Amino acid sequence: MATKTIVAFDLYGTLLSTESIVKQLEKHFDNAKAQSISSLWRRYQLEYTWRLNSMGRYEEFSAITRNSLIHALADNNEQLSNDNIEHFMQAYDSLSTFSDVDPALSHIAADPTIQAVIFSNGTRSMVSNSMLRSRDLSPHASVFQDIVTSDKVKQYKPSQASYKHLAKQTGQDPSHMNKLWLISGNPFDIVGARAAGMQAIWVDRVGTGWRDAMAPDLRPTAIVHSLEHIVNEIHRHRL
Repeated sequence: MATKTIVAFDLYGTLLSTESIVKQLEKHFDNAKAQSISSLWRRYQLEYTWRLNSMGRYEEFSAITRNSLIHALADNNEQLSNDNIEHFMQAYDSLSTFSDVDPALSHIAADPTIQAVIFSNGTRSMVSNSMLRSRDLSPHASVFQDIVTSDKVKQYKPSQASYKHLAKQTGQDPSHMNKLWLISGNPFDIVGARAAGMQAIWVDRVGTGWRDAMAPDLRPTAIVHSLEHIVNEIHRHRL
């Protein structure tokens, strides 16, 4: 039997829509403020991971997620009780998927040449909870053969250590990273994977085109506007 191609899916912003938390926020705030809090929550969540990487420190992603929510609330001159914050943390474990996820994962499940895994900055507990509690994602839990998370290496993407950790956890030779594929809607993740030598497909759902100019040589292997197209792209570029 031919060796399967390992395809690692980012979770937040790729399979799960972090913007879907707006519906929960609207139970406490008007739409405009809910949108603002949601956007800042995600911004600070990512920013905190990058700061911690730069400082050589580590905090669990669950703590980062909680603290970034508090920061987003403060920027909007709002605050919530501990009980309400805990409610939002639980809601984060049941985010909705993007509309193209269901058909895409059905394609993956039907392709015997692909071995799919989740590769996330989230803790294993957070990712496992999402796989069980997300109404949209849970039916596809069996598609993924493993969950690889940054809490094991205590460095967040896009650190090179996190991508090497992915290789080791999936039984791949870290010196042959070009056999590994990353699927992500987050440009920073794509750039990190490409810097590590991986293949990477960027999911450009908005259709803006690749704009990340930090490292012009670290472009995606392929760009798709829908997750449904990734199987064709992997077969087209397979080494």
